[in-house]
Amino acid sequence: MVRLSAIIPIYNEERNIRELYRRLKPVLRSISKNHEIIFIDDGSVDDTLANLKNVRKKDKKIKIISMSRNFGHMPAINAGLTLARGDKIIIMDGDLQDPPEVIPKMYTEAIKGFDVVYGIKKDRKENFVMRFLFSLFYRLLNKVSSYKMPFDTGTFSIIDKNVAKILVDIPEKNKYFSGLRAWAGFKQRGIIYKRGARFSGKPATIKRLVKLALDGIISFSYLPLKLASFMGFITATTAFAFIVIVIFLRIFFGFGLIGWASTLSAILLLGGIQLITLGIIGEYLARIYDQSKGRPEYIISEKIGF
Repeated sequence: MVRLSAIIPIYNEERNIRELYRRLKPVLRSISKNHEIIFIDDGSVDDTLANLKNVRKKDKKIKIISMSRNFGHMPAINAGLTLARGDKIIIMDGDLQDPPEVIPKMYTEAIKGFDVVYGIKKDRKENFVMRFLFSLFYRLLNKVSSYKMPFDTGTFSIIDKNVAKILVDIPEKNKYFSGLRAWAGFKQRGIIYKRGARFSGKPATIKRLVKLALDGIISFSYLPLKLASFMGFITATTAFAFIVIVIFLRIFFGFGLIGWASTLSAILLLGGIQLITLGIIGEYLARIYDQSKGRPEYIISEKIGF
């Protein structure tokens, strides 16, 4: 029987593996000898997989899932949750920004009866602009979502195996994990922790962060669609008022607008609003189309230790 599972998605973290294991192993051992560590290699192109296999030679409690290519952070987490056997499941990143030393405090709350114990990030090590954007995103998501979500939370958490099963069984593509975790309900508690600096390697790209933000907002809010409708209404109302004013000035004062500048400005304004509206609708349609294709969320090329 496995009491505790640790799920760690990994992508190009060859320099972090040994240090992560060195810090994580004693923490898990102090909680329970009946534990497992599941690394999900999400199509790394460096020596990550080889390093994982070397560490496993010394510790058979390590299990490895190797993806056929890079499918993304959320699919990697889903693969780990599917195969985890622990009563309680830890989800954390592999860059050591989620400090393993916080896990015992989170586990203490979990065994008190909380089904979900999530980390609340404090003192992020990113630059000022990134910290501001992260803070803005969490507060925006909380405002536009149909229900309240905790601020400054990521994937770092401990969840009960029953919650894990529910999250795995959700057939949704483009999952936003921390949002679904909050959506699932159950008894939840947050633990404040100081987010560490990345031990080694490159941080997440802007492209990946933008996609994650879009997944979060589009998955849990219809506000962008409502905003598109609102912009259309305001534009139509403004255009109608402008036409009335032009007719009024022409009939009663003999004044007419001359030149192409005003016409071109109006065309560009309307065209821009139409493109923005189509882009918003397109984001929703793209996710519907992706869901309808029925492709698997990920493909596993190798499983080691299961």
